[in-house]
Amino acid sequence: MLFIRKILLFPFAIIYGIITTIRNLLYDWKVLKSKSFNVHTICVGNLSVGGTGKTPHVEYLVNLLKNEFKIAVLSRGYKRKTSGFIAADETSTAIDIGDEPLQYKMKNPDIEVCVDGDRVNGVKKILEFKEPPQVIILDDAFQHRALNCELKIVISEYNNLFIYDCMIPAGFLRESKRGISRADIIIVSKTPEKTTAVEIRNLIKDLKPLAHQKLFFSWLKYGELFGFQNADETIDTLNDLFRYRIVLFTGIGNPSPLVTYLREYASEVVHIPFADHHQYSIQDIGEIRSVLDKIEGGNKIVITTEKDAMRLRCGDLQDLANTLPLYVLPIEVDFKEKTQEFNETIINYVRTNKFYHKKYS
Repeated sequence: MLFIRKILLFPFAIIYGIITTIRNLLYDWKVLKSKSFNVHTICVGNLSVGGTGKTPHVEYLVNLLKNEFKIAVLSRGYKRKTSGFIAADETSTAIDIGDEPLQYKMKNPDIEVCVDGDRVNGVKKILEFKEPPQVIILDDAFQHRALNCELKIVISEYNNLFIYDCMIPAGFLRESKRGISRADIIIVSKTPEKTTAVEIRNLIKDLKPLAHQKLFFSWLKYGELFGFQNADETIDTLNDLFRYRIVLFTGIGNPSPLVTYLREYASEVVHIPFADHHQYSIQDIGEIRSVLDKIEGGNKIVITTEKDAMRLRCGDLQDLANTLPLYVLPIEVDFKEKTQEFNETIINYVRTNKFYHKKYS
């Protein structure tokens, strides 16, 4: 059925591919102009639609740089109910700025987190701040070519690599695979824990990074469960989760690795999937409660992701979520033996003046 659907949609994918290719060529030929700014800019993006794990990679960069440099994060604020430029503050909700920007702000209240669909305007506004940042990290801006980011990072998921995909609507690519040539760093995310060195070498051969590109593999690293209502209330995932029956609900691009992880440790996992960036309702909380009540026995808890938790933190919805035995599972990324190399690549770029960097871009 999926194969037939791809065949039926392939003509539309060709049309979309032609349109995006022409647009990229107009930028490559300087017919359409890209705006540069006198500030270090790091773009974290992808070629496909959602699910590659950009959010934990943006957080990794923030944590890597924030102690040495003044940082700002600029995002579109996907599915927010507002428009234009907004700088996040302690009163912001996911409705105002989107779930990912709210997560960045709540975890790093001392950095500037802003949203604007027009990235050029967003950078302009940020640079007008009383204390402008030294580095702006742009979340999901690889296709926003009106802004010339200095360092471009493209993330592709191990089990859904762009090299095996095709253009939307037949596939999930936003632009041609050739667009990867603009990347300075390629990250293969969500690498399975048991991936062998031989498998990684074969993937590198398939990906064929260009001479100027650095290729890294990242692994998901799950943290300790903490209470939605009380973050000090924790559960040791590795040692204590086997005692619990779990209802997991997710509204993220690809929840499969998370489901697999929890099923390794918990005695029972019932997964309720919602669409990516799903805006939760009181009815949804009722459905989750109903599923929880149907599980027989004690030690029952509800688990969700940090990103999903952001969409619950507003008004009556948060009050209702507080009535659930709800825990949040944080996610980080790890580059394993390549961590130092990746860190040095990013830090050396930021410490180096942009004119030097541009010779190698």
